[in-house]
Amino acid sequence: MRRNRTAPSRFRDLAMAVHKLDATGLKCPMPVLRASRALRRLNGGDVLIVLATDPAAPKDFVQFCAAAGHRLKDSGEDAPGVYHFEIEVGA
Repeated sequence: MRRNRTAPSRFRDLAMAVHKLDATGLKCPMPVLRASRALRRLNGGDVLIVLATDPAAPKDFVQFCAAAGHRLKDSGEDAPGVYHFEIEVGA
């Protein structure tokens, strides 16, 4: 008897992998370029959490996700000048 090795759809969100990228100290366009490279290695539904200090990063990541087909699940400022971005890889 063959065993189904794919997770049932109700469990797929639980099986996603979460990755982190520290882009603090990098200036535009490097945080987005590093994130783009990291996202290419991930599977659809995986999440990349990016930390960045570039003041242009909030606007850049919104535009990048819209253009690249990824979902910006969450973003904000953790501390003065330190931003986080939670990006779900597009299918």
